Amino acid sequence: MTPRSPNAEVRIRPLAQLTTLRVGGPAEVWTVDDDEAAREATEAPFRPIGAGSNLLVSDDGVPERVVALGRPYNDVRRFGAETDVWLGCATPLPGLVRRARQAGLSGLEGLLGVPAALGGAIAMNAGTRFGEIGEVLEEVEWLRDGRVERVPASELGLGYRRSELPDDALLLRARLRLARSTPERVAVALAAVDAARSGQPKAKSAGCAFRNPPGDAAGRLIDLAGLKGLRVGDAMIAHEHGNFVINLGDATAGDVLELIDRVRAAVDAPLELEWRRWGF
Repeated sequence: MTPRSPNAEVRIRPLAQLTTLRVGGPAEVWTVDDDEAAREATEAPFRPIGAGSNLLVSDDGVPERVVALGRPYNDVRRFGAETDVWLGCATPLPGLVRRARQAGLSGLEGLLGVPAALGGAIAMNAGTRFGEIGEVLEEVEWLRDGRVERVPASELGLGYRRSELPDDALLLRARLRLARSTPERVAVALAAVDAARSGQPKAKSAGCAFRNPPGDAAGRLIDLAGLKGLRVGDAMIAHEHGNFVINLGDATAGDVLELIDRVRAAVDAPLELEWRRWGF
């Protein structure tokens, strides 16, 4: 399809190119560079995509449009003296954490190492045991029913690795409220988080596969079951951390699902998948 807006690009792409696990079949991908292009892209059923982490896509792809925010939505406004910051929802968290340290602003340290864009982080309320995005989120701007609206964070239903965002809403921008600190103090806090999370694998993955059961850790349970290194095709439970499924090269969604089923069958506790699943 040729879009009406000059600020939208449409291509059929394998979603494996857009996910951190590098798994997923084809879809019609709209990359939009302004609100008008985003309005056109969302005129049909769609799925938003950010950095593609926390996502498992079927080998058959998805029938809906996939909408990605372009580079103009990777922007940071008033970052410096102000503690309230408006950001485009394509802003990558790793760069955001780094800029907050440079500006001496605290509140994002717990997001160190989370490979997400801001919009996806909000949709999943991404974080670690050291903190999550919902703790500093004040409000969002989303596109819904052709209108850009501002919505306070209190209305997003944020919980442990989840939100209640409407399926027909496309996050465009967000306002975070950070705290005044110093670059030195923020760096110390980041170093502590980094040391605590140093055991995570560097291979292709979608982040933690399972939500932690109440009072326990999914990775610990998987380790106790002796499942590190368990492999189906090119999908494997990481040796470094039991709650990570890694792609050794040519894993399929089918490989990943079979591996997940084997883990669930072997662990003596209910494990709920943290990833979102598309096309199954």
